Amino acid sequence: MMTAKPIRVMIVDDHAVVRSGLTAFLQAYDDLQLAGEARNGDEAVQVCARILPDVVLMDLIMPGKDGVTATQEIRKLCPQTQVVALTSFKDEASVQNALRAGAIGYLLKDVQADELAEAIRLAHAGQSILSPEATQALIHAAFQPSQPGFDLSDREREVLALMVKGLNNPEIAAKLIVSLSTVKHHVSHILSKLDAANRAEAVAMAVQYHLDA
Repeated sequence: MMTAKPIRVMIVDDHAVVRSGLTAFLQAYDDLQLAGEARNGDEAVQVCARILPDVVLMDLIMPGKDGVTATQEIRKLCPQTQVVALTSFKDEASVQNALRAGAIGYLLKDVQADELAEAIRLAHAGQSILSPEATQALIHAAFQPSQPGFDLSDREREVLALMVKGLNNPEIAAKLIVSLSTVKHHVSHILSKLDAANRAEAVAMAVQYHLDA
């Protein structure tokens, strides 16, 4: 009697302890198998193209190429590979950006092991899986008014105000005492929420609608 091949899973996360934890998690299930690892988005695209995993567990915030961009590229290069976003962020922009990029699932890192295993199986079968928080974020976004910038967080407004003052990402990171990747994440969210094509357009909208106040 032939048994089904295990689902080959690739882990993408810039934290070694997270990768180790997920590797140990996969070893607990006979139908799941570690196919490979990557520390950032650039590595993820390269490794994925070489090993062609069935499912990728993708962190979203990493140095260099972020998880959203990597997801988009992986889905183009390896259309048979499904991507599940596995992140700590549950805001509307993160959920929407990941799903637009082609992720089939969106889960938070505090998900239970059995739930994550089932999500991997569902993703492999082509079925979407969203955490309750991600579902709520999408529902909330669908019922919000269209005033530009209504959904900016306090931190995003703070970053936007510094953008209006002409500060670049490294300068904003130094000003707010946060990492450069965190600033890039905020700027990406700001552009997405304002539907702005670039920083200049976002700054113009901030001035027009007094979003930097």
